[in-house]
Amino acid sequence: MSLTRAFVPQASTIMHLPAKIGDYTDFYSSRQHATNVGIMFRGKENALMPNWLHLPVGYHGRASSVVVSGTPIQRPVGQMQPDDAKPPVFGACKLLDIELEMAFFVGPGNEFGKPIPVDTAHEHIFGMVLMNDWSARDIQKWEYVPLGPFLGKSFGTTISPWVVTMEALMPFVLPNPVQVPKPLPYLCDEEPYAFDINLFVAIKGEGMSNPATICKSNFKTNTAATLKPVISFWTSLQYMYWTMKQQLAHHSINGCNLRPGDLLASGTISGPDPENFGSLLEMSWKGTKVIDLGNGHSRKFLQDGDEVIITGHCQGNGYRVGFGQCSGKVLPAISVP
Repeated sequence: MSLTRAFVPQASTIMHLPAKIGDYTDFYSSRQHATNVGIMFRGKENALMPNWLHLPVGYHGRASSVVVSGTPIQRPVGQMQPDDAKPPVFGACKLLDIELEMAFFVGPGNEFGKPIPVDTAHEHIFGMVLMNDWSARDIQKWEYVPLGPFLGKSFGTTISPWVVTMEALMPFVLPNPVQVPKPLPYLCDEEPYAFDINLFVAIKGEGMSNPATICKSNFKTNTAATLKPVISFWTSLQYMYWTMKQQLAHHSINGCNLRPGDLLASGTISGPDPENFGSLLEMSWKGTKVIDLGNGHSRKFLQDGDEVIITGHCQGNGYRVGFGQCSGKVLPAISVP
């Protein structure tokens, strides 16, 4: 199939998930995103947790609610504590957010009890998709201590239906990020496995004639930091920090067996500038700033009727490798007693 042409599905075409997803793991591998969120909630001096620079932080998500692009997402309900001085309340999420991510499917898995070495991890990575890991920030804030995300994440995760194989992406491979401190030996890998993938997020709200692009990001590492490790605090925080090979090696180091069709996600991808931030939480800086969508429309978090559209591509010399579209429209919350 020529990479210079893209298949355009007809209106009658029904898209399906590209694999039966047995397990889904979400990582937290963008240093800029982790730093931004840490500053909001803990201050600049304690932005990154002590383990973050030593291992790819992740959690096990809900595979059953991973849906294909075009599937509507119902606004979740749950417990929240909007006022720290008062008891929690139950209701519809008010701080519904997006998370710009990418994910990869496991190809050949590993036997139970036999880790995947980092230097051969690429043999177990089949291909990549776009992802929107929808997040209910107010539900998540109340529930995540001490065991992490639960209802604030499990209501829906959207992926694109097209799996772009790693063979198709190798012309766009980039050097790995410089990691300081140096990871433990089982995570050290010299072979380049970062990728130059342009990513875009747009919102089309009710009453808007066209989608408004709110984010332009990339799956790459910081090229400047790769060439010169110590430049400045902020230029060292760009885009992705942990590679997919490192994520896979860490996931399996304790003998955990991964199976064909398992989905492993990057975590929110954010770059150095506000236009690169991969979540509304960052763009609005925890709701303190307004995100301008043009023509009198603005957001801090998602409203009912908003359609979120994520696209991505690799740009070659005279050709483009596209990832299709990852989209979903927000429906009102269900009525509960």
